[in-house]
Amino acid sequence: MSEGRSGRQGSASLHIAVVLLVAAAGAVETVSFLGLDHVFAGVMTSNLALLGMAAGRGEAVDVTAALLALAGFGVGALIVAWCTRGQTTPMIHWHRRVMLFLYAEAALLAVGALVWGSAGGAPGGTLRDVMQFGAGLAMGTQSAAMVAAGRAAAPTTYLTGTLATHIAKGVSTGRPGVWVPLRFVGLVAGAATSAVLLEEAPPWAALPPVVLILCAIGSASVPLVARRPGSAARRG
Repeated sequence: MSEGRSGRQGSASLHIAVVLLVAAAGAVETVSFLGLDHVFAGVMTSNLALLGMAAGRGEAVDVTAALLALAGFGVGALIVAWCTRGQTTPMIHWHRRVMLFLYAEAALLAVGALVWGSAGGAPGGTLRDVMQFGAGLAMGTQSAAMVAAGRAAAPTTYLTGTLATHIAKGVSTGRPGVWVPLRFVGLVAGAATSAVLLEEAPPWAALPPVVLILCAIGSASVPLVARRPGSAARRG
């Protein structure tokens, strides 16, 4: 019974971690869109559409920000995919390499928050471009890390497919579940938090994603701690 209970607790901890990562992504998107150059750091569909619209209109539109976000996202996803290829993806916890890349993402965003704060919440010129690339890099890292985590995780930077799947499964089974709606709540809450800070305290607007990712790492670490030798004996 204790193993079953610990398994349920581990599953809930991973669900909570996913919600927190979604909230972090929402906060990053807010800073990227409202605070940088009106492009998204993790929603590449929108950035590709922006490039298409610029090409279709035949106007001299600056697409540097969209290209930087795309490049950063691609680099982050490529690095994680390369380093996690061939690993197993257990259902009960996230692989240590996945956790390592989440730590790397938190560190990257922490540096970005420090730079953002030092610039008074209004970086300009080359610094702005570097931060746009860095935001895309962070979101690409997070997205690929969740892919590497397999069925023990879920998408955290794009939720269109998640919404469609949730509606379809809810209609077909009559049991839609609670965790997917909580991801949507997390996305809105994370975005709203950074939006408020952009208005009221701009230098602090880039900090919420760092805090949220660290909290997600803490929650995702619960199953790993429970698996350590002697943990069952201590619970007993």
